[in-house]
Amino acid sequence: MNHEFTTEAQALATELSELRRELHRNPELGLELPITQQLVLDALEDLPLEITTGTNLSSIVAVLRGGKPGPTVLLRGDMDALPVAEETNLDFASTNGRMHACGHDLHVAGLVGAAKLLSAHQEELAGTVAFMFQPGEEGLGGAKDMIDEGMFEAIGSTPDAAYGIHVAPGTPGTFTTKPGTLMAGANTIHVTFHGRGGHSSQPHTSIDPVRPTLEFGQALYAMVTSTFSVFDPVVAEVTQLKAGDAVNVIPPSATIGASVRTLSAESTKKFAEVAPRMAESIAAAHGCTAEVVWTEQYPVTVNNDVEAAFVADTMTETFGEDRYAEAPTPLMGSEDFSFVLNEVPGAFLFFLVSPQGIDPETAAWNHSPQVLFDDAYLPDQAAALATLAWKRSLRG
Repeated sequence: MNHEFTTEAQALATELSELRRELHRNPELGLELPITQQLVLDALEDLPLEITTGTNLSSIVAVLRGGKPGPTVLLRGDMDALPVAEETNLDFASTNGRMHACGHDLHVAGLVGAAKLLSAHQEELAGTVAFMFQPGEEGLGGAKDMIDEGMFEAIGSTPDAAYGIHVAPGTPGTFTTKPGTLMAGANTIHVTFHGRGGHSSQPHTSIDPVRPTLEFGQALYAMVTSTFSVFDPVVAEVTQLKAGDAVNVIPPSATIGASVRTLSAESTKKFAEVAPRMAESIAAAHGCTAEVVWTEQYPVTVNNDVEAAFVADTMTETFGEDRYAEAPTPLMGSEDFSFVLNEVPGAFLFFLVSPQGIDPETAAWNHSPQVLFDDAYLPDQAAALATLAWKRSLRG
């Protein structure tokens, strides 16, 4: 049987909103989130869950064993905030120089809500549902850390399916995702050009590393269009430049850093081969050497086609056709849920929750100090996660 989780979730509206706001007042960064972890543990305390906490990070894996045999489904919510000073003027705004500017406070509250909804029907549940409360999504790869620490072992097996919801500004109450590539891989490249320092008035007695640094920056932009297909796009953006401190000194070295977003494993691999070769060639042309550091931070986030179609059908059936829209293109933002989707067939989806009265077209976006999310939609978020787990358990 199916449960009307959307109706049941409305009874949780007040407590989920209160939890979200308490989390919002106390944002924490990175992998160590003791306040956040304790708030979640307190919220789960009376539920029939097997709880495992992380060793090297403040993670929580909460496992609900159903009363009937069936598959294992993983639901995920990330917990960390950003080093952003909040500028929302909300009465529950953070004042510690950090901010839940990416909506992870809603992700936590929504996942707690799903745990409560499913726990109320434990005996009828077919299979197992694991609730993954994850620190360190903002650049630290907490999802990979949880897998490496034995999350699947704590669950008892590698899950059969995995789902996660991320809030974003937009038409309130709309769910959206797509099959295949949903979000880009996040990579960085740092190149240090080594020359020989000297006096700026006598460049001929030095080997200037600034010149190849500037040349590489321009060449990087040209390389994207000359080397990669427009149908497998790459975004490479130089964001860091560092050379000397004194204006009349040619420094011995200069460094350039760039963010690189890719939409396939193939383009990631190719960039890692082509860019260092180009840096070394440019360095040699100027009599310098190049030290290249290439980092693949997060893989491309790829939805399983079958699971993405299941999400689309489930959201449409549960909330109505006007509440679901397929995303037309991938996003160049990145997500470390990609580490989970590399191991487990599943799908990641967005839930648009701009407050009423704010134009979605001009609303501040995630990571902005002014971004606003409406926690009135938390019951729907919790119901969406619970419904996905429940219906997926019935598929076997």
